[in-house]
Amino acid sequence: MDQDVFKSIRYSAGCQDCGAELECWGVQALVHGSLRWDTEVRCAACRFTVAICGGELPVELRERLLAERGPARIWVNPSARSAAIMRVLRSELGVGLAEVKSLLGKVLAGAHSGRMPEMELLARKLRASGIDAVATRP
Repeated sequence: MDQDVFKSIRYSAGCQDCGAELECWGVQALVHGSLRWDTEVRCAACRFTVAICGGELPVELRERLLAERGPARIWVNPSARSAAIMRVLRSELGVGLAEVKSLLGKVLAGAHSGRMPEMELLARKLRASGIDAVATRP
């Protein structure tokens, strides 16, 4: 059984209520085969607290996670059939024919990268289609 994958960061920001320093936590996780994210902020000075989750991973949180934790890459067995890989990429990433050919080249070269939970989910989808794939850190 596949394990859950979690990547989190802690960062500071200014409190929107009092201007003091907020303690912030951001998490992206692969849980039971689904990508999830959440952000929690708390101000020790005025006790302002908020938690947000769901939908698409916010660009700011994704960029923070990539900057602090670094990207992961997907590795695919070079002997895998390109058509099978392209089918999974189109299905999972929602890309068209023109984009999938370029993306296939990146995947085969080990150059397609993203957050570890994202790459692990893609690797699992590829493996489910009979393609030897692994998400790794460079």
